[in-house]
Amino acid sequence: MTDNRSLRRVLSFALCLTLVITAAVFAYGAVRKIIYPQKYSELVERYSEQFGVDESLVYAVIYTESGFDSGARSDVGAIGLMQIMPETFDWLQTKLRPEVPLEADDLYDPEVNIRYGVFFLSLLREEFGCDRLAIAAYHAGRGSVNSWISNNLVPSQGCELSDIPTSDTGHYVSKVEKARGVYLDIYYSDKISVERNV
Repeated sequence: MTDNRSLRRVLSFALCLTLVITAAVFAYGAVRKIIYPQKYSELVERYSEQFGVDESLVYAVIYTESGFDSGARSDVGAIGLMQIMPETFDWLQTKLRPEVPLEADDLYDPEVNIRYGVFFLSLLREEFGCDRLAIAAYHAGRGSVNSWISNNLVPSQGCELSDIPTSDTGHYVSKVEKARGVYLDIYYSDKISVERNV
């Protein structure tokens, strides 16, 4: 009889422990989704597909740049979700050629900001050949990254880039890559495992 009670206690404890662990895992996942949301998903999906940029990279840039605050404006004048500088926006418009020219304040509109931000990322990826240098150029500017390459401070094919010449850009790249890793883990883990098995 005592053995049965002991067995029941052990089984009850094991069941409770399993329930607590399961609840903790689900709570952890829910908290991560709150901290790393997928706001503006329709826009991110549309423009990521249109311009061939991975959604996880777009979410990571938005997360890092503005924390999903469409009204954000930096001390240097970058605007909106993806923190686009007005001069960069003007240059991007010469490439996309909208029917009606847009003003810098239009960057507060999430659709305009995401469209031009994702387009900019696609141009940077095309120019520099990999996400890491594209992220660095998004932060420091194309001219800075081209200067680093021409002065042999970074390899021209910097996908294996480990040291970025300026600490603030290095920190920025690390933050974006960390956020991207979390987005990949939370929302795209099925996609990652399928790609690894292909």
